Amino acid sequence: MNTHTTIDKMIYKTVKSSLVTFSQLMLPSHSNFSGKIHGGFILSLLDQIAFACASKYSGKYCVTASVDRVDFLTPVEVGELLTLKASVNYVGRTSIVVGIRVESQNIQTGEIKHCNSSYFTMICKEENGEKAEAPKLILKNLNEVRRFYKALHRIEEHSKAKEQIKDPIDYKSQDLIDHLLDNHFVKIELD
Repeated sequence: MNTHTTIDKMIYKTVKSSLVTFSQLMLPSHSNFSGKIHGGFILSLLDQIAFACASKYSGKYCVTASVDRVDFLTPVEVGELLTLKASVNYVGRTSIVVGIRVESQNIQTGEIKHCNSSYFTMICKEENGEKAEAPKLILKNLNEVRRFYKALHRIEEHSKAKEQIKDPIDYKSQDLIDHLLDNHFVKIELD
């Protein structure tokens, strides 16, 4: 079965053509001071699989533009098998959103835990470093449509948040200071 097609000189590929799965045994050298696998080590693996997925899909070198929230749901133990599953969820002109699911498996009991899910926005690059067009996406089932739509929704929410940040805020305003003092665990001692 052909996983990509060309329509009007535009290349289209399926989500299936982007799938990457990676498993690694968690060793003591990957642990933090509390004996759990270090979150930074897992973030490094997430970045690697996002790169592999986006590059496999696009046929281009891809760089990480942003990471959309990584929540560590359950700790990963030394001796567990960590599996990362990545696929393309959304494609823009030069950007690709890669969805990643991380699971750990206790090798002795077979128990599988969902550790986290995250979304990496990757940018396709030409050899000269300029942005490159990404192949467009063929959605084959409702789950792929759902993931595409959710990625689009997150992108729109990020754009709205960026616009709100651009609004000038008077950080010296007594109303703002009062709000912070009344609603947050903060002490303000301005010099």
